[in-house]
Amino acid sequence: MPPKSAKARLTPSSSSKKSSPSSPTTPPHPFKPAPSSLDPFTRTLPTGHIYIAHVDPRPAAFKRNIFAVPVLLNVAVAALFAWRVAYVAPWYAALLSSTLLGAANETTVRAADLPWPALARAVARRALTFLLDFVLAVFVWPWPYEFAVGTRGRGSPLAWRWAVGFRDREVYVRRSRERWDRGLVGGGDLFEEGNAEAKEAREAVLGRVRAATAPLLMQRKTGYLTMDGEWDLDWKAMVDATRLVDKKEIALEAFGTVALLHHERFGWLTIDLGMGGNAEQDERRRQVFAFRDALAALGKEDLFFRWIEMIQFETTQPGGFTAEKQVEAAKKVRDMFKSNGVDFDGLWKEAVGTEGLAGMP
Repeated sequence: MPPKSAKARLTPSSSSKKSSPSSPTTPPHPFKPAPSSLDPFTRTLPTGHIYIAHVDPRPAAFKRNIFAVPVLLNVAVAALFAWRVAYVAPWYAALLSSTLLGAANETTVRAADLPWPALARAVARRALTFLLDFVLAVFVWPWPYEFAVGTRGRGSPLAWRWAVGFRDREVYVRRSRERWDRGLVGGGDLFEEGNAEAKEAREAVLGRVRAATAPLLMQRKTGYLTMDGEWDLDWKAMVDATRLVDKKEIALEAFGTVALLHHERFGWLTIDLGMGGNAEQDERRRQVFAFRDALAALGKEDLFFRWIEMIQFETTQPGGFTAEKQVEAAKKVRDMFKSNGVDFDGLWKEAVGTEGLAGMP
């Protein structure tokens, strides 16, 4: 959760548009102007949110299998809802007829003719029926509706798959959820110098973006599973990005893990994630997969995921993932592996052939 005091604007208010001694002429590091090659894409995005785009290289067949799970789940929910409507609609019709028109039928209950235990059972039965149907209508039905149609004006999972199909290399776009990014829109300029709240807001943005783009996390999850409490997938943005790639207006590689946000004075900005070139990313991916396979061969694959979760947690702590914290995290990792009978350094060197992760100290 971002600190409650983090009220700096992504897009400053009119009262803060004018330059002042505390307003920098360029955004501070690691923010920088978005490359012009992304202009066709950024023109399709609403401002006021933070976006993370990346390319998922997993096979199309794997993605098809992953997507089949929510499809089957939502079909089952829709079928259950349809059956419930068909089953209970006549009862509600009879109840309305008895209540509003006074027509006696099987739903008619005359309190004066029933003993208290029977009346209590009748009231409880109807209350449970109303509660069940309320839960189905308010909390369950929105699942298949959101999956097929969408309610936020940014498409739906079904519309996205219908438009782009399944591909070996797919563009995924995440959008920050309003429950936290709205906390950054309110009081001032995100890049105002000397403003403690603006600095705190920038750190909140950087912490969440770096946690969401951690290499280990990206290796663990396919794009469809990167939704969480902080980020939602923007279905329309993914359709727009794919169409721009298909029309060759933007190269697919331009979406290789890029974070975007809009500022009224500076326009669209990216965040330098410090990931290096594609070759380095490919090498990291190879190393991580090799290490995971080595742990799986020892029957210790759960350690791999615990390692990822531990690093992800450490990188999201206040103050950033400093050199001192990296040393502390490395010790915690080694201790965790040692307690499970695995020599982390020895296994890494044996499986990967290097002393550490590519591009990392």
